[in-house]
Amino acid sequence: MAKTYTTFAEFWPFYLREHSKPRTRTLHYIGTTLVVAIAVFAIVTGRFWWLAAMPVAGYFFAWIAHFRVEMNRPATFTYPLWSLAADFKMWWCWLTGRIDRELDMAGVDTADRNTPA
Repeated sequence: MAKTYTTFAEFWPFYLREHSKPRTRTLHYIGTTLVVAIAVFAIVTGRFWWLAAMPVAGYFFAWIAHFRVEMNRPATFTYPLWSLAADFKMWWCWLTGRIDRELDMAGVDTADRNTPA
């Protein structure tokens, strides 16, 4: 029986463990960066129809990562809002250089973490 998470604080370490491989995180970072870029572009240009591309950009890379690299089921299917929040938190931790500390606290194996992307 899978554990049920009742708080984001409980969910966050699980999310990181589900993204233990560097290539998985890299694909997520690409997708999340595209999502942010699309949002900025749509707002700056007033071409708001571009906002419809945000889920495609984000999920395309994330699902490739889960089905081809990590070989697991995306947490989005069970925890859609927490997964979205966790994706942006993971992306921000990566941008700010705090991802290794977060991975350590989540118990992500160092061998997996240091495998080349």
